[in-house]
Amino acid sequence: MRICKEYGEDATLLSDLDQPATTVEDWIAQISASVVQITDVRIEATEAGLQVLLETADGRLEVPETRVVGNALIADIPNATIAEAFSQADPIAGIALISVTNLPDNQVRVAITGTNAPPVAEISSETEGLAFAVRTGTATAEEEDAIQVVVTGEQDTGFRMPNASVGTRTDTPLRDVPASIQVVPQQVLQEQQVTRLSEALRNAPGVARGGTTPRFTFVEDALIRGFDANYVVDGLNSLTGFAPIFEASTIESVEVLRGPASVLYGQGATGGIVNLVTKQPLSEPFYSLDLSAGSFNFYRGDVDFSGPLNDSQTVLYRFTGAAQTTESFFDFYDAQRYSLAPTLTWLISDQTRITFEANYAQTTQPFDLGLPAVGTILPNPNGDIPRDRYVSEPTDNGQYGALTLSYDLQHRFSDNWEIRNAFRFVDLDISREAVFSLDLDPDGRTLNRRFQAPHFEETVYNLDTYVVGQFDTGPIEHEIVAGVNLFRRESGLSGFNRNAAPLDLFNPDYGQPLGEVIARYDNLTTTDFLGIYIQNQITLLENLKLLLGGRFDIVAQESEDFLESTSSFQQDEAFSPRVGIVYQPIPAVSLYASYSRSFLPVVGRTADGSLFRPERGTQYEIGVKADLNNQLAATLALYDLTRSNVETADLENPDFSIQTGEQRSQGIEFNLAGEILPGWNVIGGYAYTDARITEDNTFAVGNHISNVPQHAFNLWTSYQLQEGNFRGLGVGLGLFFVGDRPGDLDNSFEIPSYLRTDAAIFYERDRFRAALNFRNIFDVAYFESAGNRNRVILGEPFTIQGTISWQF
Repeated sequence: MRICKEYGEDATLLSDLDQPATTVEDWIAQISASVVQITDVRIEATEAGLQVLLETADGRLEVPETRVVGNALIADIPNATIAEAFSQADPIAGIALISVTNLPDNQVRVAITGTNAPPVAEISSETEGLAFAVRTGTATAEEEDAIQVVVTGEQDTGFRMPNASVGTRTDTPLRDVPASIQVVPQQVLQEQQVTRLSEALRNAPGVARGGTTPRFTFVEDALIRGFDANYVVDGLNSLTGFAPIFEASTIESVEVLRGPASVLYGQGATGGIVNLVTKQPLSEPFYSLDLSAGSFNFYRGDVDFSGPLNDSQTVLYRFTGAAQTTESFFDFYDAQRYSLAPTLTWLISDQTRITFEANYAQTTQPFDLGLPAVGTILPNPNGDIPRDRYVSEPTDNGQYGALTLSYDLQHRFSDNWEIRNAFRFVDLDISREAVFSLDLDPDGRTLNRRFQAPHFEETVYNLDTYVVGQFDTGPIEHEIVAGVNLFRRESGLSGFNRNAAPLDLFNPDYGQPLGEVIARYDNLTTTDFLGIYIQNQITLLENLKLLLGGRFDIVAQESEDFLESTSSFQQDEAFSPRVGIVYQPIPAVSLYASYSRSFLPVVGRTADGSLFRPERGTQYEIGVKADLNNQLAATLALYDLTRSNVETADLENPDFSIQTGEQRSQGIEFNLAGEILPGWNVIGGYAYTDARITEDNTFAVGNHISNVPQHAFNLWTSYQLQEGNFRGLGVGLGLFFVGDRPGDLDNSFEIPSYLRTDAAIFYERDRFRAALNFRNIFDVAYFESAGNRNRVILGEPFTIQGTISWQF
């Protein structure tokens, strides 16, 4: 809604309101009238320096005031937006960087950074748009030796993210990538007050919660298109065997790449990649404090500090930290979590920069795998099991500690060639002492249990070096990514199991003595791999683009059992190709098709002593992407994904497995994100997934894959007043539908569908923000996932969370 102010009053009169649009043409006209769209940014060299022209299709941009920050000239243009953020380094001598980015409240920031001093600009309104006549500034004698590169302090805002790196390892427009990629941006994470990874991934259609990890756990597994997903952080694969601990205070956005991605990330799961993009240091001082409280004694605090450490702004820092404590709707749950994450960026020169990061996270919480299906989903002659029932012991506990150290070095040889070298060290320490469920007796109330005391330690080293280059062969443009990846993972597991007393689900008697030790284990698995990869993004024509890529991996795994004094060694080699094409009949529409493969080593031997082959994933995909009025981005994808070489029982040798199993997923996905009208944003989508067993000796062919719904729908939309006395007041509404899905591969029971409704109300003004979030406002009793018939994960009931934030 646009409020006219021709009379100089803030009050809104009925006569001031725009009439609602009744046709598509009227709707588009309303959008264009509200905010001026910057359609292109042109930079031309002049005798005095250069000219920056912000082109518009219609409507004049207001001439903004300017200010100087460090060596940067800043101009914030009101009532404007740009379809895609623009950035160009070193356009002329004396100018280090020009960037044009969106800001909140429909503003566009133009930042022109001088090499040694801030530039000078004369701004004028032209018929084509807004023109900046730029001259380089003059440095003082003390400044002449300083070389400046500014990291912008403003990130892309809004629901629509035009670029992502997860699909190509370069910051490529999504419309140019022949793959289905979705970004859950910072604004969505903030509006929904996300603290768990599964909450962020609810916004990505085709992503389901797996059933192998405990509810409310520090690690969460996800299924993409019916198969396991891999997690990477800032594009670097940790492959820890666990989802990385998700701490919302460190995350800028979450990128989801659907389908195999071994070309860029090496060995991994078939379903796809979840890339956690962390917050980076800013060149302008930034300080933020968030305090939250909510249902079940939930309390949380977040800090986020950033800025330069020296006057020349060549050393930048960022520090994020969080502490959280909470209980839950089921008995005996008490969890604490904290994290500390300092980051330092050193801008060594115009061409070279290095970023050092550290992250330590510690979580303490009980271990719980849910309730039996009989008595929750399925009928039980004794009645329904109370939803707050805890089937482990009140004294159970689990601890998760993770230390991550990394650096990222980037050096630009020229405008067209650069090299990147990144290293990450991860040290995990996970231990627990917990009783878990085995099976339910026929009486429907006696749950057999076992005590486990495992201690898991894992160390990961990952070194990735690659070059990015741009060159032409005649009229054809190329962007090459070529690199070498070295990786080592050492995983140790030790501990013991003991018998535990059964539990009466309807009259529990906790604290019974444990039985004798029935098993001990102490083993170590060391994995080394070398990967060599290359990718070429080829622009054949302005509207025709080709993507070619391939990766060759060598993986060696050695397993040692210290109690049995045995060891085994296995080496696998695999080539993973990727081919894709994008055709853009008009600039706003992209048609694409792609083929890709993945591989995942499988440890073991068949009855005849042969080593298991790597598990392979093969995907064919076609789709269409559209930018609607440069404000909404939509993707429609159809895919056929096959997982082969799956382990299944050897019917002739019952003590062994063979790799004749195969699973197949076919489906359609649609997602939409962006701004409908000024202040009205939306992110949502729909997924149809038909994931089945196609070959197997253990489970019936045709069975659906567990925890994968055929139908899933998600929508989050928010509206924030843009002007008037209540400017900054906003509301949000979320709908999350998950259809029926099997609880196990036997398809012996079905997890029922559910529709969860969330809502939010928030107020932002200047540097203050207050929000109330309501989750599951109709208190729907639903189930998130299942590990098997005895481990069903229940969803949360109605909860409220309040947050107050200050920036200073």
